[in-house]
Amino acid sequence: MNTSPLSSAVLMPGWHTLTAQQTLATQKTTADGLDSEEAARRLAEHGPNRLTPAQKRGPFMRFLLQFHNVLIYVLLAAAGVTALLAHWVDTAVIAGVVVINAIIGFIQEGKAEQAMEAIRRMLSPEATVLRDGKRLVVAAETLVPGDIVLLASGDKVPADLRLLSEKNLRIEEAALTGESTAVEKDVAAVDAHAVLG
Repeated sequence: MNTSPLSSAVLMPGWHTLTAQQTLATQKTTADGLDSEEAARRLAEHGPNRLTPAQKRGPFMRFLLQFHNVLIYVLLAAAGVTALLAHWVDTAVIAGVVVINAIIGFIQEGKAEQAMEAIRRMLSPEATVLRDGKRLVVAAETLVPGDIVLLASGDKVPADLRLLSEKNLRIEEAALTGESTAVEKDVAAVDAHAVLG
């Protein structure tokens, strides 16, 4: 992550406390958007607009974590007790069940990770922006601070945005707040200590 002073200024918190015009001035942009050259420069400076992927666990660690379960602990304790009582068949059966369970869990988790990765690749989000004064559809990960993003009904919000104008805008925030009712949004600046949502 870039920690240059400009980067820190562009990513400062509290955009909701600024008016739309103050936001444009702070971002050094206009209502017509950035020009392509400036957008490319900002993309090089700030990097792509994407979440940091979760650190993947290696196969060995994934397999070991299959044993990290209360039920498995109970079965391993039972296997230990049956071994102390010299009931070798029972011990072998319990140990076999634990190992087979771990193998099945390991395989299923691997397939689930592959499926999620395939879905991520398939769902590459796009955004409509103003660049060089024209509407363009670009990959959401190429959005940069200062881009003017246009939203239409049904669009997913492709990045953290500051509204400059709106008309009857309602956003469903269930994934963030758990509230199923869409929330009305407007462009007015709000108090720095206001609850956002």
